[in-house]
Amino acid sequence: MTDYEDILYLPHHVSPKRPPMSMEDRAAQFSPFAALTGYEAAIDAVIEDHTQPAPRTAVVRPMEPEPWEIDQAEIK
Repeated sequence: MTDYEDILYLPHHVSPKRPPMSMEDRAAQFSPFAALTGYEAAIDAVIEDHTQPAPRTAVVRPMEPEPWEIDQAEIK
C-alpha cells in the first residue's frame, strides 16, 4: 500500500450546513494582500540612498593633544 492510498479515492466532502463558496470568494482568499504596507517605498529609498555618489569629505588630520594629556616626561 502506498502513502495515502486508503484515502486517495474517497468521495469529496460536501457540507450539509454551508453552501459552496463562489469562485470569486474562493479566489479572493488566496489573492495577494498588502501585508507590508510601505515596504516597496522603503526599499526604493534605500536603493536611491546607496546609488547616490558619496559626498566629498574634508581631510582629517590628527588633533594636537590637549595640554593635560602631554606627559611631563616629554616636556623635559
